[in-house]
Amino acid sequence: MSLIEALNWRYATKKMNGETVSQDKVDQILAAAHLAPTSSGLQPFKIIVVTNPELKEKIKEVAYGQSQITDCSHLLIFAAWDNYTEERIKAVFNHTNNERGLPESATADYVNRLIGLYTAKTEEENFHHAAKQSYIAFGVALTEAAILKVDATPMEGFDPAGVDQLLGLREQGLRSTTLLPLGYRDASGDWLANLKKVRTPLSDFVIEFK
Repeated sequence: MSLIEALNWRYATKKMNGETVSQDKVDQILAAAHLAPTSSGLQPFKIIVVTNPELKEKIKEVAYGQSQITDCSHLLIFAAWDNYTEERIKAVFNHTNNERGLPESATADYVNRLIGLYTAKTEEENFHHAAKQSYIAFGVALTEAAILKVDATPMEGFDPAGVDQLLGLREQGLRSTTLLPLGYRDASGDWLANLKKVRTPLSDFVIEFK
Protein backbone atom coordinates (compact mmCIF):
# COMPACT_ATOMS: atom_id res chain seq x y z
CA MET A 1 0.00 0.00 0.00
CA SER A 2 1.05 3.57 -0.58
CA LEU A 3 0.95 5.89 2.42
CA ILE A 4 -2.27 7.51 1.21
CA GLU A 5 -3.87 4.09 0.70
CA ALA A 6 -2.81 3.07 4.20
CA LEU A 7 -4.27 6.22 5.72
CA ASN A 8 -7.52 5.67 3.84
CA TRP A 9 -7.61 2.08 5.14
CA ARG A 10 -7.10 3.00 8.80
CA TYR A 11 -9.73 4.34 11.15
CA ALA A 12 -10.07 4.76 14.92
CA THR A 13 -10.98 1.16 15.63
CA LYS A 14 -13.76 0.91 18.20
CA LYS A 15 -13.82 -2.87 18.63
CA MET A 16 -10.85 -5.23 18.46
CA ASN A 17 -10.95 -9.01 18.17
CA GLY A 18 -8.15 -9.95 20.58
CA GLU A 19 -5.85 -11.33 17.88
CA THR A 20 -2.15 -10.96 18.66
CA VAL A 21 0.00 -8.63 16.59
CA SER A 22 3.30 -10.30 15.69
CA GLN A 23 6.31 -9.01 17.57
CA ASP A 24 8.12 -8.03 14.39
CA LYS A 25 5.28 -5.65 13.48
CA VAL A 26 5.20 -4.16 16.97
CA ASP A 27 8.97 -3.70 16.76
CA GLN A 28 8.59 -1.89 13.42
CA ILE A 29 5.97 0.45 14.87
CA LEU A 30 8.21 1.22 17.85
CA ALA A 31 11.21 1.73 15.57
CA ALA A 32 9.24 4.22 13.48
CA ALA A 33 8.23 6.16 16.59
CA HIS A 34 11.84 6.06 17.78
CA LEU A 35 12.94 7.73 14.52
CA ALA A 36 10.36 10.52 14.73
CA PRO A 37 11.73 14.07 14.78
CA THR A 38 11.75 16.02 18.04
CA SER A 39 12.77 19.52 19.06
CA SER A 40 16.58 19.68 19.31
CA GLY A 41 16.61 15.89 19.03
CA LEU A 42 15.91 15.57 22.75
CA GLN A 43 13.26 12.80 22.50
CA PRO A 44 11.70 13.94 25.79
CA PHE A 45 9.36 10.99 26.22
CA LYS A 46 9.18 7.22 26.61
CA ILE A 47 6.88 4.57 25.17
CA ILE A 48 5.57 1.96 27.59
CA VAL A 49 4.34 -1.32 26.08
CA VAL A 50 1.73 -3.19 28.08
CA THR A 51 0.62 -6.75 27.29
CA ASN A 52 -0.14 -7.93 30.84
CA PRO A 53 -3.90 -8.67 30.94
CA GLU A 54 -4.35 -7.70 34.59
CA LEU A 55 -2.62 -4.37 34.10
CA LYS A 56 -4.65 -3.67 30.97
CA GLU A 57 -7.82 -4.28 33.00
CA LYS A 58 -6.69 -1.72 35.57
CA ILE A 59 -5.86 0.81 32.86
CA LYS A 60 -9.27 0.22 31.29
CA GLU A 61 -10.85 1.32 34.58
CA VAL A 62 -9.18 4.74 34.27
CA ALA A 63 -9.88 4.91 30.53
CA TYR A 64 -13.65 5.09 30.81
CA GLY A 65 -14.13 1.37 30.19
CA GLN A 66 -13.03 1.48 26.55
CA SER A 67 -12.84 -2.12 25.39
CA GLN A 68 -9.89 -1.60 23.06
CA ILE A 69 -7.65 -1.36 26.12
CA THR A 70 -8.25 -4.99 27.02
CA ASP A 71 -9.09 -6.38 23.56
CA CYS A 72 -5.92 -5.05 21.96
CA SER A 73 -2.76 -7.06 21.52
CA HIS A 74 -0.30 -4.42 22.71
CA LEU A 75 -1.11 -1.17 24.48
CA LEU A 76 1.38 1.63 23.82
CA ILE A 77 1.48 4.44 26.35
CA PHE A 78 3.32 7.62 25.41
CA ALA A 79 4.71 9.43 28.44
CA ALA A 80 6.53 12.76 28.29
CA TRP A 81 9.21 14.14 30.57
CA ASP A 82 7.66 16.08 33.42
CA ASN A 83 10.33 18.77 32.98
CA TYR A 84 13.47 19.67 31.07
CA THR A 85 16.50 19.71 33.34
CA GLU A 86 20.17 20.42 32.86
CA GLU A 87 20.96 16.79 33.63
CA ARG A 88 18.52 15.43 31.06
CA ILE A 89 19.63 17.78 28.31
CA LYS A 90 23.33 17.08 28.91
CA ALA A 91 22.72 13.33 28.99
CA VAL A 92 21.10 13.41 25.54
CA PHE A 93 23.93 15.39 23.97
CA ASN A 94 26.63 13.37 25.72
CA HIS A 95 25.13 10.24 24.17
CA THR A 96 24.86 11.89 20.74
CA ASN A 97 28.45 13.12 20.83
CA ASN A 98 29.72 9.71 21.95
CA GLU A 99 27.86 8.01 19.11
CA ARG A 100 29.26 10.51 16.60
CA GLY A 101 32.77 10.45 18.00
CA LEU A 102 32.66 14.14 18.85
CA PRO A 103 34.03 15.92 21.92
CA GLU A 104 31.66 17.52 24.42
CA SER A 105 32.87 20.91 23.25
CA ALA A 106 31.29 20.33 19.82
CA THR A 107 27.83 21.05 21.20
CA ALA A 108 28.66 22.89 24.43
CA ASP A 109 27.42 26.31 23.30
CA TYR A 110 24.16 24.92 21.94
CA VAL A 111 23.57 22.81 25.04
CA ASN A 112 24.10 25.83 27.29
CA ARG A 113 21.60 27.83 25.24
CA LEU A 114 19.03 25.05 25.59
CA ILE A 115 19.59 24.80 29.31
CA GLY A 116 19.12 28.55 29.67
CA LEU A 117 15.97 28.44 27.54
CA TYR A 118 14.23 25.59 29.37
CA THR A 119 15.30 26.30 32.93
CA ALA A 120 13.78 29.78 32.58
CA LYS A 121 10.35 28.19 31.98
CA THR A 122 7.98 26.62 34.48
CA GLU A 123 7.77 22.86 34.90
CA GLU A 124 4.25 22.88 33.43
CA GLU A 125 5.38 24.84 30.36
CA ASN A 126 8.19 22.36 29.81
CA PHE A 127 5.89 19.38 30.23
CA HIS A 128 3.49 20.74 27.61
CA HIS A 129 6.39 21.22 25.20
CA ALA A 130 7.61 17.68 25.83
CA ALA A 131 4.08 16.36 25.39
CA LYS A 132 3.91 17.97 21.93
CA GLN A 133 7.05 16.07 20.99
CA SER A 134 5.47 12.80 22.09
CA TYR A 135 2.52 13.51 19.79
CA ILE A 136 4.85 13.63 16.77
CA ALA A 137 6.06 10.10 17.52
CA PHE A 138 2.48 9.08 18.31
CA GLY A 139 1.41 10.12 14.81
CA VAL A 140 4.36 8.32 13.23
CA ALA A 141 3.52 5.13 15.14
CA LEU A 142 -0.13 5.38 14.05
CA THR A 143 0.97 5.79 10.43
CA GLU A 144 3.42 2.88 10.52
CA ALA A 145 0.71 0.69 12.02
CA ALA A 146 -1.57 1.56 9.10
CA ILE A 147 1.15 0.71 6.57
CA LEU A 148 1.51 -2.70 8.28
CA LYS A 149 -2.28 -3.14 8.33
CA VAL A 150 -2.33 -3.17 12.12
CA ASP A 151 -5.36 -1.44 13.59
CA ALA A 152 -4.85 1.25 16.19
CA THR A 153 -6.99 3.62 18.21
CA PRO A 154 -5.54 7.01 19.17
CA MET A 155 -6.78 7.82 22.66
CA GLU A 156 -6.79 10.87 24.88
CA GLY A 157 -9.90 9.64 26.69
CA PHE A 158 -8.33 8.47 29.93
CA ASP A 159 -7.31 9.82 33.32
CA PRO A 160 -3.58 10.59 33.00
CA ALA A 161 -3.10 10.80 36.75
CA GLY A 162 -4.65 7.34 37.11
CA VAL A 163 -2.36 5.85 34.46
CA ASP A 164 0.64 7.61 35.98
CA GLN A 165 -0.17 6.09 39.36
CA LEU A 166 -0.68 2.57 38.00
CA LEU A 167 2.67 2.61 36.23
CA GLY A 168 4.62 4.68 38.74
CA LEU A 169 5.42 7.22 36.04
CA ARG A 170 5.76 10.30 38.23
CA GLU A 171 8.52 8.57 40.17
CA GLN A 172 10.33 8.19 36.84
CA GLY A 173 9.90 11.85 35.93
CA LEU A 174 7.20 11.05 33.35
CA ARG A 175 3.55 11.91 32.71
CA SER A 176 1.30 9.99 30.34
CA THR A 177 0.04 11.85 27.26
CA THR A 178 -1.67 9.38 24.92
CA LEU A 179 -2.65 5.73 24.57
CA LEU A 180 -2.37 3.64 21.40
CA PRO A 181 -3.94 0.16 21.48
CA LEU A 182 -2.66 -2.06 18.65
CA GLY A 183 -4.63 -5.01 17.34
CA TYR A 184 -7.09 -6.08 14.69
CA ARG A 185 -10.59 -4.84 14.04
CA ASP A 186 -13.70 -6.83 14.85
CA ALA A 187 -15.63 -5.44 11.87
CA SER A 188 -18.82 -7.30 12.74
CA GLY A 189 -19.00 -5.62 16.16
CA ASP A 190 -17.64 -2.20 15.26
CA TRP A 191 -20.21 0.40 14.24
CA LEU A 192 -17.54 2.55 12.61
CA ALA A 193 -15.79 -0.14 10.56
CA ASN A 194 -17.80 0.13 7.35
CA LEU A 195 -18.71 3.80 7.39
CA LYS A 196 -17.25 6.13 4.79
CA LYS A 197 -14.13 8.01 5.87
CA VAL A 198 -15.01 11.70 5.90
CA ARG A 199 -12.71 14.70 6.22
CA THR A 200 -13.09 18.43 5.70
CA PRO A 201 -12.89 19.11 1.95
CA LEU A 202 -9.26 19.66 0.96
CA SER A 203 -10.18 23.00 -0.59
CA ASP A 204 -11.34 24.19 2.84
CA PHE A 205 -8.54 22.45 4.73
CA VAL A 206 -5.61 23.98 2.87
CA ILE A 207 -5.05 27.75 2.83
CA GLU A 208 -2.67 28.98 0.14
CA PHE A 209 -0.83 32.26 -0.26
CA LYS A 210 0.49 32.56 -3.82
